[in-house]
Amino acid sequence: MKRASWIKNSKVASPWENPGFLLWHRFHDWQRAINAALRTFGLTQLQFSTLAVTGWLERNGDAVTQQEIPDFARLDRMLVSQVVRKLEEKALVERARPSNDRRVVNVSLTDAGEKALAKSLPVVQAADAEFSAAK
Repeated sequence: MKRASWIKNSKVASPWENPGFLLWHRFHDWQRAINAALRTFGLTQLQFSTLAVTGWLERNGDAVTQQEIPDFARLDRMLVSQVVRKLEEKALVERARPSNDRRVVNVSLTDAGEKALAKSLPVVQAADAEFSAAK
């Protein structure tokens, strides 16, 4: 079996010197911390983020299309579609098709979704602050 030559192929001596690798590790550390904080709410970091983005986008009373969520959050459309479907199963969001364009799907927080967001947002913000303060 032939092995890849790290020294020939890399400009750094180890992955720990690569900013992308370090960022990837920190991101996953942060995501685990947020998931732990959200466990009592029955939400994952991605579900919470989708709720939070939906809440932010509809803050002025405007309809939010499902496409606006991944555009704003820079997430994969199919991933957001799956998360929205799961949040709909949990009765935290509703999806509806406006009568003027059947291709569009609007997403809105339900009363339960607004309550879940109101309770979980301070917890996530505290976990973010704690994570950011840790060295």
